[in-house]
Amino acid sequence: MSDFTSQFWSWYIIAIAGGGIIWLVILLRRNSKTTGKIGEPTGHVWDENLEELNNPLPRWWLIMFYMTIVFAIGYLILYPGMGSFKGLLGWSEVSEYETEVAAAEAEYGPLFDKYLKQDLSVVASDKQAQKMGERLFVTYCAVCHGSDARGARGFPNLRDSDWLYGGDPETIKTTIMYGRQGTMPAWEGPLGGEEGVNAVANYVMSLSGRKVDEELAAKGKEKFDLFCVGCHMPTGTGNQMLGAPNLTDTIWLYGGSPSVIKKTIAQGRNGKMPAHSEFLGEAKVHILAAYIYSLSHESD
Repeated sequence: MSDFTSQFWSWYIIAIAGGGIIWLVILLRRNSKTTGKIGEPTGHVWDENLEELNNPLPRWWLIMFYMTIVFAIGYLILYPGMGSFKGLLGWSEVSEYETEVAAAEAEYGPLFDKYLKQDLSVVASDKQAQKMGERLFVTYCAVCHGSDARGARGFPNLRDSDWLYGGDPETIKTTIMYGRQGTMPAWEGPLGGEEGVNAVANYVMSLSGRKVDEELAAKGKEKFDLFCVGCHMPTGTGNQMLGAPNLTDTIWLYGGSPSVIKKTIAQGRNGKMPAHSEFLGEAKVHILAAYIYSLSHESD
């Protein structure tokens, strides 16, 4: 049971749960007694000739109803349900989860540990490890990168050879273990507004061989050399140490249309890859990293 911010809510739930049971007992007792002569019409008539007679509730029905009330009382004594009271058995969702995790670790832990001792490139070629890695990926990664690992806008494609921080096995493992925080600052102000952004966007698009306004691109290069080379390098090939993307290819994390590129330059971007080390553990991350590495090396 979750901790309450105030004891009021604990007593509020106790009143509802306990009061509900008491009300049911009273209701049941009142309706188990008859007033007047048994079998006598009560005066309630339906469908022209369907009369209600003054008969007590069947005993088997009463017994069964009382049994459900006794069960409810026993349940609330043994398990949480009455406010902050945790129940005599001390059961909780957390303890149940921890028990299941411990049982799973006892059964599958040795298998994960076996792969942890192997080199990532070796694990990447192991068919059983790949199946395990695929299940981990679908469970923990598919929501962002897609079930086919081809990504989506703002989430990298893991099947190509374009990597923001590096695509070698150990770097992939580090990324999964500790996460990444990618930040592209907003440059509209420093670049002098829309005109400066447009010029830099033209130059950036020219780096990948696209047709642009040459005059604007030349002006954009001057600003690029002043503001952008620190991360993207003088040639625009990026810097994996910083997670700065390569601007000379045709792969765009947020989209490569002129309007999207201008928006990225003007307003910046913030991307976060969460750390998975705490709730997955190194052994599972090891297999997951090997699986992801194998996706971009399927033809090797």
